[in-house]
Amino acid sequence: MEANKSKKNITKSTRSTKKKVEVIDPLIPEKVFGATVYNQKGAEAGKIELSKTVFDLPWNADLVHQVVTSMESSARTNVAHTKNRGEVSGGGKKPWQQKGTGRARHGSIRSPLWVGGGVTHGPRNDKNFDRKINKKMKAKALYTILSRKFKGGEILFVDDISLRAIKTSDAKNVLASLSKVKGFNDLLSKRKNSAYIALAGKDVTTEKSFRNFGNLTVDEIRNVSPLDLMKYKYFVVSNPVKSLPQISNKLKSL
Repeated sequence: MEANKSKKNITKSTRSTKKKVEVIDPLIPEKVFGATVYNQKGAEAGKIELSKTVFDLPWNADLVHQVVTSMESSARTNVAHTKNRGEVSGGGKKPWQQKGTGRARHGSIRSPLWVGGGVTHGPRNDKNFDRKINKKMKAKALYTILSRKFKGGEILFVDDISLRAIKTSDAKNVLASLSKVKGFNDLLSKRKNSAYIALAGKDVTTEKSFRNFGNLTVDEIRNVSPLDLMKYKYFVVSNPVKSLPQISNKLKSL
């Protein structure tokens, strides 16, 4: 009887120590903080809530380095090419007889030892530099860089960037107005890799208006990649209400 009571006590104590653990799905965005939204004239136009899983991740240098270097390698244009001894012309005849001349023995004038011969271990344009990147890794690296840029004050949210006509002067006025925002003073003056302007959708007029600026790129936000974010200093998001869900859904769709 005493043994049975002790067993019951043990089971009761073990059951009482168990606690319910809440499992949080990392794919569900949590709106935990907000950011200021500006208009084309550089004035505050309101606030927007941001997702914690996109803009509040810790920095992961190893992941970002692996993804960015893999993308650079895959985008590499293989141009340099040398011919080996089997591809250069000539050399079908033995230059001189094997013995009796007093000179070193040779079988072909297209040997790598000869001038005009083939190249040993030279660059080849048939080499494959493509590297596979998992989609989840690419999305996580994108979120990590966005978090780093947001914490560093390098992301600017604009309610709408749209121009009525294709005019470079109008685009310059927009950049001049946005450069008045605190922290974005060199948006227009930075000579190289100034900003990546992400649009919510296709806008040919706006894209062509900014085309003459060599220090920035304008494209749809669905095309943004970790390599683009690492290349440019600022990240300008147009119409964040429609643009940001396209980013947060990258990991959900996998």
